[in-house]
Amino acid sequence: MNPVARAVAVALAALPLLAHAAPVTLIQAGHVLDKPGQAPRAATTLVVEGGKISAVLDGFIGSEKYPEARIIDLRTRYVLPGLIDSHVHLTSDRAGNDGALALVTTSQAAWAYEAEMNAHKTLQAGFTSVRNLGDGPEGITLALRDAINKGWVQGPRIIDAGTPISATAGHMDGRLGYADWVQEHIADDNLCDGVESCRRAVRKQIGRGVDVIKIATTGGVNSVVGAGVGKQMFDDEAKALIETAHLYGKKVAVHAHGDGGINLALAAGADSIEHGTLLDEQGVKLFLQSGAYYVPTLSTINGYKERLAADPNAYSPDVLAKIKWRIGITGKAFKLAHDKGVKIAFGTDAGVSKHGRNADEFELMVQFGMTPMEAIQAATVNAAALLGIGSTAGTLEAGKSADLIAVGADPLRDITELKRVRFVMRAGAVAKAE
Repeated sequence: MNPVARAVAVALAALPLLAHAAPVTLIQAGHVLDKPGQAPRAATTLVVEGGKISAVLDGFIGSEKYPEARIIDLRTRYVLPGLIDSHVHLTSDRAGNDGALALVTTSQAAWAYEAEMNAHKTLQAGFTSVRNLGDGPEGITLALRDAINKGWVQGPRIIDAGTPISATAGHMDGRLGYADWVQEHIADDNLCDGVESCRRAVRKQIGRGVDVIKIATTGGVNSVVGAGVGKQMFDDEAKALIETAHLYGKKVAVHAHGDGGINLALAAGADSIEHGTLLDEQGVKLFLQSGAYYVPTLSTINGYKERLAADPNAYSPDVLAKIKWRIGITGKAFKLAHDKGVKIAFGTDAGVSKHGRNADEFELMVQFGMTPMEAIQAATVNAAALLGIGSTAGTLEAGKSADLIAVGADPLRDITELKRVRFVMRAGAVAKAE
């Protein structure tokens, strides 16, 4: 075994594996929001067997009925389904000039360890499922997804998009901003120009084993190019991408800021719009007609503000101008979508904001018009439906995975309680207990 392989093996052996659950675990909970959107339950016992919830019972049931059971006492806690973040980037939360430098100075092995660390932070914050919309070098998060599923390392359930797709010089062109001699060594098989090229790019990701396809129809705030955040893809290209993904049974998440890119993606059958910063009335109509979800990623502005406070030169001038615009306009599209009844799923863009701080998004959602219950629904029932895991997660019901969290006070009264998660269970195994 070479030294690198030996070091990796030793490190993996030291990582905390998912604890094996007892044959029956009884969770005695003082308050349970088992089905967000409906009234919470009072004293309740959740029966967990084989990593799943087998029963939800009134009152505190104990050893009199299950003499061999392990009992977890959460009688002073508020219990909810495990939270779901529909938009994360697990490989890193470095950005700006620091992120650009990291791309050419960090080894693939180091990226892998960083992704595992961020997954652990995310789980500790109470997010038991995530949709990862950018996998980093060499399929790192696809491998992390599989390692978590095998129980090798601890982390949330991952729905992974592999490498996002855009047009050449679009938001997902990783070569932007680098010298020509560096660009020659950066992969570009996620880029497409024209219908056949776009179909091929989707099939490339399908062949890698992705769960969902991500595309970009507009520029981005962090794109190192001064082309703004408007439409950067032709209608036939977007249609080819989305139709090919749907042919293989994969949903499509679309990065789009400008209204042109939002509307062409919705018209082509997109399943979700990420960011949607310049959503207009036509976009609202298309959302309502198609049933697509809006994933607002409001808390990106927290990451921007924190990095600029630490270093006013953290971003290039072109990017900084877009960041200032994004900070100033944040919340307007969200309020429009919410007021008009567009379906909203919780998503943070963690990686732009800091991993482990995902729950900061709740505070902004409430600030811009949601009730605490609606915000929790967005991070449970709605997000589970968008990710295609509604039969497994999103509510606490018999037959579903035992993914749940507990906080110390009622989050329906104070949504910031979700920043202080005290207990996390993922698939019946305790990941955090205070």
